[in-house]
Amino acid sequence: MTGNTTHRFTNTSVLSIETADASQVVTSDEIDERLRETYQRVGLRTGLLERLAGIRERRWWAEGTTFVNGAATAGAKAISESGVDPARIGVMINTSVSRRYLEPSTAVAVHHELGLPRSCQNFDVTNACLGFVNGMELAAAMIESGMVDHALVVNGEDSRIVQERTIDQLNRPETVSKDVLAQFATLTLGSGAVAMLLGRSDLHPEGHRLVGSVSRSGSEHHELCVGDNEMMRTDLKGLLDAGLALSEDMWADAAEEFDWAGGMDRYIVHQVSKVHTKAMCDRFSIDPALVPTTFPTRGNLGPASVPFTLAGQQDTLADGDRVLLMGVGSGLNVSCLEIAW
Repeated sequence: MTGNTTHRFTNTSVLSIETADASQVVTSDEIDERLRETYQRVGLRTGLLERLAGIRERRWWAEGTTFVNGAATAGAKAISESGVDPARIGVMINTSVSRRYLEPSTAVAVHHELGLPRSCQNFDVTNACLGFVNGMELAAAMIESGMVDHALVVNGEDSRIVQERTIDQLNRPETVSKDVLAQFATLTLGSGAVAMLLGRSDLHPEGHRLVGSVSRSGSEHHELCVGDNEMMRTDLKGLLDAGLALSEDMWADAAEEFDWAGGMDRYIVHQVSKVHTKAMCDRFSIDPALVPTTFPTRGNLGPASVPFTLAGQQDTLADGDRVLLMGVGSGLNVSCLEIAW
């Protein structure tokens, strides 16, 4: 550890990472059709979601299935794939933005559904779209301090409720074009789940070692994106510009400790849109061929987006590949975390 926001990890590895896909595909054309009259009335063209954001479709959980079910399904798959006895998992950290209640935590519902032992701590860590990466860092800190030998980080997101309510709100007669643009980001969200099992590297030489991370905060931007279960309002340009500027500051500071520029075999960036992805590649001179995307068919999965994208790449990664997770969370926080595959 070299500073409050720059860390080197010495004994933590990723043992498994698994996803759970929501089953109901919702195309951008379907959303456009539901908003057609509003678009015509306020002078906007249909096709914004695919044309501007590059999102063709996203998914919703089927009726009767919740984001808790999704997180538990992904968690069960990750535990099974790792081969770790659930009794040896010392902590389960839920990082979902989605939640039904203020209390109890969402973590207790996932813990219960997984049937984890009473000896396994559980709690929520939420930090907008950066939550999962923060959960990994916290899990690593607990592992390396000796508090636990194994940690499970889970996430389940559900965009259905807020998107349906947003569509209803935008179809009101008093809606104007600026309302549509302010709530545009809500329509880019998607539903899905992911889980990662981490453990001590000295117990699991087969794992993928966490190398280090750097984080920076720009909390003066905490009002650029504000949302709840009813609505989310976003200053799209303001958030993009502030996120890039903060990321650039972090990138420059990280260069003192890590050789991330041009040195990675894969860059797993937060899945917002094609505009955001291109801007990140341009700003940091990253080869787009090394930046896999899931947003065209899954939308923005929030904090699940980075690990979900990583999970889809794991079969294409070779031993020794260097992977950089690049997270951004409204608020505003940014973080990069390197994994030696």
